[in-house]
Amino acid sequence: MKNLFLKSLMRFSQVKNSQYFVELENQYGCHNYHPLPVVIAKGKGIYVWDQEGKKYMDFLAAYSAVNQGHCHEKIYQELIKQASQLTLTSRAFYNNKLGEAEKYITQLFKYDKVLFMNSGVEAGESAIKFARRWAYNIKKVPENQARVLFANGNFWGRTIAACGSSDDPERYYRFGPFGGLNFDLVDYNNINAIETKFKENPNYAAIFFEAIQGENGVIIPDSNYLKQVRSLCDKYNVLMIVDEIQTGLGRTGKMLAVEHENVRPDIVLLGKALSGGFYPISAVLADDQIMLQIKPGEHGSTYGGNPLAASLCIKALEVLKEEKMIENAYTLGKIMEKRLNELKKFNNVTQIRNRGLMGAIQFQDGKGDVAWNFCLQLAKQGLLCKPTHKTIMRLTPPLIINETELNSAFDIIENVLKSI
Repeated sequence: MKNLFLKSLMRFSQVKNSQYFVELENQYGCHNYHPLPVVIAKGKGIYVWDQEGKKYMDFLAAYSAVNQGHCHEKIYQELIKQASQLTLTSRAFYNNKLGEAEKYITQLFKYDKVLFMNSGVEAGESAIKFARRWAYNIKKVPENQARVLFANGNFWGRTIAACGSSDDPERYYRFGPFGGLNFDLVDYNNINAIETKFKENPNYAAIFFEAIQGENGVIIPDSNYLKQVRSLCDKYNVLMIVDEIQTGLGRTGKMLAVEHENVRPDIVLLGKALSGGFYPISAVLADDQIMLQIKPGEHGSTYGGNPLAASLCIKALEVLKEEKMIENAYTLGKIMEKRLNELKKFNNVTQIRNRGLMGAIQFQDGKGDVAWNFCLQLAKQGLLCKPTHKTIMRLTPPLIINETELNSAFDIIENVLKSI
């Protein structure tokens, strides 16, 4: 009997280790991600702990979804408060939270209207629909001839439209056909290529691009690129859609990355940190001439604009402002830039890039997945980062990080670089 008890106890303890949860996902989940072998069980601020209790600094911040830090107390309290009252009504009825959130966010970003959705890719899909409808109703593009221009290296999700707009084989290979979308591609950061397209075809509804390409490796366009795109859109009567889902909400040291050039897009996409990591919320911001082309029944979402999301959105934005996280991202972004530049002394570092607290290290190509292997070494030292592509590692810590913590993380990076 005693031996049976001990066996049961051992089996129970084995079930609780990290490997057990890895095996669960591998056995029962779709294999659509390749995570670092760290099983996170707890998070607070810039730190997370694995199943065994090891502490890490989080330098991914859930792809910038937890800009406010893990489990921010004020946002958590708002979640509890609203979840105990009302969570979902659908849009079949009004609720007493959505209008307040719509007023708050449109006044903050200075647009006439907002559409709340759930995931970032839903915001992108919505923006394309809005742009096409605007093109037919306002620009008078012939029916089914509206086109949308995208940039090579783009990433805004994995729906069919998002795959159909990509030049990355991982996105589109054997997911076609994509005929009839009327999507075109030009090189990112190439103004002449954009104007050539606009000149060749008068039926462009919009150009859709990221203010900084995140998944492609924190690719920052040339100074004045955004202003030049804005000028071309005005000249050729094309809507400017800017995806700020990763770059927005303080990540680059401004509320929106486009603010670095004082540019106002026609449509702005937000998501990720819009809830502080508590709930999937996305938003499409635009003015009446665009937004009012959509009529009842032509677009929607059961969960989009639900009262829980609306309450969390307001609180997450308030926290960003009141706790001066955007200013912190700007100030510490300068320190990140300095520490990144110091890494150029290492032969295997070929490029560094950053704006605010959005950075990247590009490594010399070599055997195997260079950035992946580097991230594995960092994890052993208590720092979590994630590679993108084979040779690039992104650095996007929560915006609440302090100078001591930032320098500590870069000390770890330097020590690992010295060891390889």
